[in-house]
Amino acid sequence: MLAYIARRFLIMIPMLVLLSIVSFVIIQLPPGDYLTTYIMGRTAAGEVFNEAEIAALKAQYGLDQSIYVQYAKWMGNILLHGNFGRSFFWGRGVNELLVERLPITIFVSLASLLVVYALAIPIAIFSAIYKYSWFDYMATTFGFIGLAIPSFLMALGISWIWFLITGGMVTNLFSIEFRDAPMSFAKFVDLLSNVWLPIVIIGLSGTAGLIRTLRATLLDELNRPYVVTARSKGLTETRLLLKYPVRIAMNPVFSTIGWLLPGLINGGVIVGIVLNLQMIGPVLMQATLNQDMYLAGSIVLILGVLTVFGTLISDILLAWLDPRIRYGAEG
Repeated sequence: MLAYIARRFLIMIPMLVLLSIVSFVIIQLPPGDYLTTYIMGRTAAGEVFNEAEIAALKAQYGLDQSIYVQYAKWMGNILLHGNFGRSFFWGRGVNELLVERLPITIFVSLASLLVVYALAIPIAIFSAIYKYSWFDYMATTFGFIGLAIPSFLMALGISWIWFLITGGMVTNLFSIEFRDAPMSFAKFVDLLSNVWLPIVIIGLSGTAGLIRTLRATLLDELNRPYVVTARSKGLTETRLLLKYPVRIAMNPVFSTIGWLLPGLINGGVIVGIVLNLQMIGPVLMQATLNQDMYLAGSIVLILGVLTVFGTLISDILLAWLDPRIRYGAEG
C-alpha cells in the first residue's frame, strides 16, 4: 500500500509543473489581452489613445514582456510569496478576491455535496434492492428528470415558483442590507436563510446522476456468485449488503472524488451566474471575458491542482476499498 501511494505521489509532481504551464498558456491563447479589450471598450466610448499611452499601459500591466517572463514572475510570486498577482479588471489583488469568495463557495458546494450523498446513496441502495417496485420507479423518474433538466433552467424554474408562492425573489445569498456589510453573526444567519435554494439546485443534478450510477453498479453486484454464497452461509441480509456488494458498488463513487475538490470551488458556476451569487464561478466568467490573465489563470491553476490532489486521494481510497486495484498495479 505504501509503495502504491509513493508511486502515485511521484507521478503527481511533474503533473503539477505541467499543469501550471498549461494553465497560463490557456489564458494566453485568445487573441489580444486585457489591454486590447480595455482600449477597444474605451475607444468605443469616444476616447483616443496614442502610442505612448498604450506603451505606458503595457508597462504598467507588465504586458510588454514575453510570455516566458510573465509566467516565470507569476509562478515565482506564487511559490515564494503566495501572491497570485493583481486582477486587471477588478483593480485588486487576486488573493483578496479569492479570500472574499472562496469561503462562501466552499460552504455552498460542501453543503450541496452532503445533500447529494445523504439522499443519493440510500435511495440508490433501496432502489436496487427493491427493483421494479413503486419506489424504484419513482427514483428512476426522479433520476431521469434531474439529469435531463439543465441546472440553470432548474434555477430559473424554482426561482419563478418561489416567487409565485411567496412573492419574493431568491437571487442572492444575502439580503440587501447585508450585501456590502462585513461578515458577522447576523450576516451568517441571513446567509443560512437564503442559501437553501442554491444548495437544492446544485444538489439535485448530482443526486440524480449518483442514483443512476450506484443503482446500476449495485444491481450488477447483487447477481454475483459471492452474494449467493454469503447468503447461503447464513449472513444476515444487512451485513451481507454492506460488507460485500455495496462496498464494491461504491467504487464509482470513490473514483469521482478527484472531481469533488475542484467541484467545491467551481461548483454551480452557471447557477451562480443565473442567481447572482457571491461565488467563484461568476468571477471566473468575468475574468475570462475580460482576459484578466492573472485572475483567470490563478483560478484555473487552483482548480487543476485540486483535481490532481483529488485524484491522488481517490486512488488511495480505491486501493483501500478494493485491494484488487493496488495488487493489479503492482503486477
